[in-house]
Amino acid sequence: MTFPMPDKKPGQRPGLALASITGAFALAMLSSFPVYAQDANPVLAKVNGSEIRQSDVTIAEEELGPSLAQMDPATKKDNVLSFLIDMKIVAKAAEDKKIADRDDFKTKLAFARNRLLMDNLLAVEGKAATTDDNMKKVYEDAAKQITGEAEVHARHILVETEEEAKTVAEELKKGADFAELAKKKSKDPGAADGGDLGFFTKDQMVPEFSAVAFALEPGKVSDPVKSQFGWHVIKVEEKRNRQAPAFEQVKPQIETYVVRKAQADYVTKLREGAKIERMDQAAATPVEAPKDSPKADAPKPSDSKMAPAKK
Repeated sequence: MTFPMPDKKPGQRPGLALASITGAFALAMLSSFPVYAQDANPVLAKVNGSEIRQSDVTIAEEELGPSLAQMDPATKKDNVLSFLIDMKIVAKAAEDKKIADRDDFKTKLAFARNRLLMDNLLAVEGKAATTDDNMKKVYEDAAKQITGEAEVHARHILVETEEEAKTVAEELKKGADFAELAKKKSKDPGAADGGDLGFFTKDQMVPEFSAVAFALEPGKVSDPVKSQFGWHVIKVEEKRNRQAPAFEQVKPQIETYVVRKAQADYVTKLREGAKIERMDQAAATPVEAPKDSPKADAPKPSDSKMAPAKK
């Protein structure tokens, strides 16, 4: 069972305009305030005596994220500091108008607090799970699933009609260079690379194509082959047993998986120990987790070269 934990989306982030300031954002800044040594956390501005420190800027940069991506460091810092100054001013005005006493504000504040507590605890659990031993075990288990599977490295020339394919085959028999002919005559997007499809497994291509490609010996060229995409002439360059990529190559994917699985397992454990009462009509029906819940699908290490599209 997974837990609703949607990813942060750039479109939901506050921009630098005053209209985008929210109580939830202010709470996030206060609640996640990191511990800094005073000399490493200088005061950058004061608003009516209230300090804005480097730590505030750091947190704001993390929250504002994508809206700052195209700015150089100096412009970014100036914009963020200006935003924080405006936020201080507007927040004080909101306090004077008793906005914090409104029920809708209290509801949003409670939600933001719970969300921030959840995010921080799950981050701790995820980080604790990313040990070398855990990640290497996931890698080894995934690598076993693909090692030894047959792969073919092939090129092809794709044309509209059988007659065109026969003409291509005849030119190849007369000694034409396959890659050069593919550049001139193939309608496939890979024509610029001489029709190179890289290495692929049998299930990565349509059956008609795979049947011929896996039956050919390296260096051989096929007769015309029909598929739903048109007519192919195929040349097999090499055959091998598929190998898992190096651990370091897929380490980021594995780390993401380990973190998400640890978080999902932790939430499942907490759910099992909690008394949950659903008062809505769907209470008796199992509820599917939202699409943006944390996923923990096991990674499948693949070759560093992107698998070819099905032809």
